[in-house]
Amino acid sequence: MTRLQEIRELTRVRVLLFFREPEAIFWVFVFPIVLAAVLGFAFRSGGIEPSTVAVVQGEGLARLTEAFEQDEYLEVEIFEVREEAFDKLRKAAVDLVIEPGDPPRVSFDPDRSEAATARLRVERALMPAADGATEPLVQLEPVTETGSRYIDFLFPGLLGMNLMGTGMWGVGFAIADVRRRKFLRRLMVTPMRRSSFFISFIMSRLVFLVLEIVVLAGFGRWILGVPFRGDVISFMIVCVLGGVTFAGLGILVASRVRTIEGVSGLMNLVMMPMWLASGVFFSYEKFPDVLHPVLRLLPLTALNDSLRAVMIDGDSILQHGSEFAVLACWCAVTFLVALKIFRWE
Repeated sequence: MTRLQEIRELTRVRVLLFFREPEAIFWVFVFPIVLAAVLGFAFRSGGIEPSTVAVVQGEGLARLTEAFEQDEYLEVEIFEVREEAFDKLRKAAVDLVIEPGDPPRVSFDPDRSEAATARLRVERALMPAADGATEPLVQLEPVTETGSRYIDFLFPGLLGMNLMGTGMWGVGFAIADVRRRKFLRRLMVTPMRRSSFFISFIMSRLVFLVLEIVVLAGFGRWILGVPFRGDVISFMIVCVLGGVTFAGLGILVASRVRTIEGVSGLMNLVMMPMWLASGVFFSYEKFPDVLHPVLRLLPLTALNDSLRAVMIDGDSILQHGSEFAVLACWCAVTFLVALKIFRWE
């Protein structure tokens, strides 16, 4: 066999082996398509992304909205209640808040690049209405109050994402690993129940959960200055329920997967849409309104909303029964389905 034939045959074998690995196909073909689709729904404008500004009702509202309607890069949302507008600002659902006046007051987070862009667009839109006046067009009001900044919105989302990642990877990867090492075959002949096997993984996850939460919450509170206004019991209930829910999801994903590569691909397939669509880095309200009810049913969305309500708003878990119910349902359903379909080998 010549060298050229040798290289050709080896290349052919590698190509055939590639198509026999579903994990490789996922990362090369499926993952980019799913990523593009999710981001395309969130940021669906075809050109320059417009700025979303919240305008509080008051004297001079008509003049402001008329000026903003002339700018194609400004989208206006009108609020009757000032607190609702600032709640949207804290959740990064709008880029800044404008209160009518002489001059109008613009509240924005100076640490967000989107807010700085929106401020410049607002000043540009109001410039024709200034009629050559030397007075400032707007009164700038940087938002620096703890609890109203973008970092205060972001940190609970990162905490929820961490609970999801460690819960799924810590349990699902461990199950796939013991299956790969043929250890599950030995357990199959023992009188051990499947439920006991699963619960042991969940309980081991909870052992490290407390330390994990204390370290992360302490870092956010003392280093980043993120407020902690809720009670510790509500916070721990949310974290424990979230951790158990994603541990159950990890068990379900690993119930039939035979290889580490397979469980890795499935884990990322499950988690990746929630990274982007559950309000970790930006509000899920940026997606079309028709998708909001569906996104609220995702476990990470419910966990993030609960964490923000407890940490930032100081709410009790009893005030957010819908999010609690979503997490509880995911926890119960994933555990029961995993019991049904789990395979020892």
